[in-house]
Amino acid sequence: MQTQTFERMESNVRTYSRSFPVVFTKAQNARLTDEEGREYIDFLAGAGTLNYGHNNAHLKEAMIDYLASDGVVHGLDMWTKAKRDYFDTLNELIFKPRGLDYKVHLPGPTGTNAVEAAIRLARVAKGRHNIVTFTNGFHGVTMGALATTGNRKFREATGGIPTQGASFLPYDGYMGEHADTLDYFEKLLGDKSGGLDIPAAVIVETVQGEGGINVASIEWLKRLESICREHDLLLIIDDIQAGCGRTGKFFSFEHAGIKPDMVTNSKSLSGFGLPFAHVLMRPELDQWKPGQYNGTFRGFNLAMVTATAALKKYWSNDTFERDVQRKARIVEERFQTLAKRLSDNGMPATERGRGLMRGIDVVDGDIADAITGKAFEHGLIIETSGQAGEVVKCLCPLTISDEDLIEGLDILEKSVDAVISGR
Repeated sequence: MQTQTFERMESNVRTYSRSFPVVFTKAQNARLTDEEGREYIDFLAGAGTLNYGHNNAHLKEAMIDYLASDGVVHGLDMWTKAKRDYFDTLNELIFKPRGLDYKVHLPGPTGTNAVEAAIRLARVAKGRHNIVTFTNGFHGVTMGALATTGNRKFREATGGIPTQGASFLPYDGYMGEHADTLDYFEKLLGDKSGGLDIPAAVIVETVQGEGGINVASIEWLKRLESICREHDLLLIIDDIQAGCGRTGKFFSFEHAGIKPDMVTNSKSLSGFGLPFAHVLMRPELDQWKPGQYNGTFRGFNLAMVTATAALKKYWSNDTFERDVQRKARIVEERFQTLAKRLSDNGMPATERGRGLMRGIDVVDGDIADAITGKAFEHGLIIETSGQAGEVVKCLCPLTISDEDLIEGLDILEKSVDAVISGR
């Protein structure tokens, strides 16, 4: 297997190729194949970008047909049929059934572009600079988004330039099982000497992916929305990793029955792994002047074509989300069993997550790395997350077959047993 080209030319900043040092040549749904012909089950799925699997046949057909017809691929923010079809489908299949009324801002095509646009618009709309964010949150690594990202690894990579404009508060569960961290938030908002500049907005993930699969309770999310309403703060839900069905609903906030002022989406938005992001906002918040926030690739029509196809294929009724929830119960039960097995053998572990966004916290990053390393040896690609890489994280495609799901879980069980026995 030839890797010299990569090792010679690619920057040290690379990450995933260090954990999975093979050259991949093809992919289909939940399986990747390397150039030696070996297959791997994929529980990483582009870090949540491939909710509908690799090379989804239905989405690929829509993309090929569009290209064959000489459809507009790059259009800046000019109007195209592909964009109209996407907007109409989004409105009919996603917004209307959920009672949502949003306008759509297309920034650059990545998640951090969407976060940058959302927090900047919040400041414009409210005339305040401060953004409240939460411990262990991850919202991107460009300077505005990085100011709201907690992980020191990313924050220390600014070359000493301070990040500005955000205040961190404890996420649900950060202070222990019995502490409601929103008590602290409310206390600060009501205390003129508390040191908290009144925020323009609060940005939060309902499930923190990179932060370690930390799950905000339904009650905590409802109370957070209530606090924002009471104090005239905008509520931004970062649904970049947790959205597009990952938690068992199209939007992760649906479980709590809340309606954010803004939503950021990317990752699985195109459905095919094509770069695509947007900010959803209540219409009265659309206070941009023409061209005030732009991006050369905000009109990537191929991504809109596959996004439209994904919505029509999977979200015209509740069949798909019910199947995701069924598979989630399988993963939850197996992860709970593995966590108990680790704990019974002197390695404290707990299972957590929502939908098919699940993890096993093994406390120690070395143990987590050992488990995922063994898994890769046996043909399973799975990563870790958390502030010390202590959580083994499952982000398998939502379309994964039951056979591949069970085989992947069996490999993970074998890998846990190997680590327990020291093999």
